[in-house]
Amino acid sequence: MLELLLCSMLTVLPDYLYRRFGQGKRLGHEITLYSVWYELRWGITTCLMLTVSLITIIFYNHPSSTNVTAYFRTVSILPEATGRVAEVYAGVSDHVTKGQPILRLDSSAQQAAVETARRRIVETDAAMVVARSDVAAAEGQITQATEALQQARDELQTKQELVTRNADVVTRREIERLQNVVEGREGGLAAALAAREGAQSRLAALLPAQKASAQAALAEADAALAKTVIRAGVDGRVEQFTLQVGDLVNPMIRSAGLLIPDDAGRERLVAGFGQIEAQVMKPGMVAEATCISKPWTIIPMVVTGVQEFIAAGQFRAGEQLLDAQQVMQPGTITVILEPLYPGGLDGVPPGSSCIANAYSSNHDRLAAGDVGPAQWLYLHMVDTVALVHALLLRLQALILPIQTLVFSGGH
Repeated sequence: MLELLLCSMLTVLPDYLYRRFGQGKRLGHEITLYSVWYELRWGITTCLMLTVSLITIIFYNHPSSTNVTAYFRTVSILPEATGRVAEVYAGVSDHVTKGQPILRLDSSAQQAAVETARRRIVETDAAMVVARSDVAAAEGQITQATEALQQARDELQTKQELVTRNADVVTRREIERLQNVVEGREGGLAAALAAREGAQSRLAALLPAQKASAQAALAEADAALAKTVIRAGVDGRVEQFTLQVGDLVNPMIRSAGLLIPDDAGRERLVAGFGQIEAQVMKPGMVAEATCISKPWTIIPMVVTGVQEFIAAGQFRAGEQLLDAQQVMQPGTITVILEPLYPGGLDGVPPGSSCIANAYSSNHDRLAAGDVGPAQWLYLHMVDTVALVHALLLRLQALILPIQTLVFSGGH
């Protein structure tokens, strides 16, 4: 409408003034409702052509979008295991800090596992004490076996010397018996040595390994016990948190609630521009936005990113072939807008609906002077009509809150 009024002032109005004062025709006499087309045909035709051209130049080189939202991501409050709620630390709408507990699940099984692991450590420590006693006992047995063996050898050696001097003093049977005694006591000494080695191995390797396993089981049980207390991962707000004691929480089916980070949706706007602007939208373009939640305010923005893919063409492979006719909506170009100045989005609640205009700038090309006369004139006109588009956004900023109140039934 503004473009039509502007073009009418440049075409229809001069045509009417010429016919009214130059040709002396009077409104209501020579110029009537029925003769308007014939009398003002040149002005009307020129106005329509100029309006269409102006609209084309404005909305192609300075794209506009009403699909602008301060998107934000929520964090699900989920335990790593299924359990019943034993205690709730947060209210329906509370601010939480990172690490603050939000709820606690029933932890009787985890506490029992922790106690069992602790008992195993105590049991292992007791076994190590017993193993030290076994080593000491084995040392005593070795000493005893060594002395007995030495005694048997001395006795055998004495008998053998007596036989050497006088064969009739000691019988052969006695010599054989003493030899068997020596061999038996050598076997006893070897058994005592083996018993000591086994006790030392049990004390130095087996029991420490069992204790390490018990300590690892305790750490695992402590970790499982700690997971029963669900804590906030970031600073934010817990909203619509109606969890009650006794509720069953399942990470695969039912979450405990939602946590909205403090900085979610307060850093950027996400806009969807028409696909025809794919060749125009570039990072670095200056933009402006106005939001319903912050009426009558123009927020300077800058384009920081243009998504290279259109979401409407996304598909997930399944059991059926994709039919291109099923994609009903053409999809938009996703553009990231950030405030040009710090704090630009202050006062704009995350999730707000906004309107945004982006403005092409040909200043560098014009300053370089490497364009022809026709292109120079066109680029000047493109940069000039940006003022018209900016004025349109300001009119929308005035009308949008009123329109929202009327259509939403507000007072």
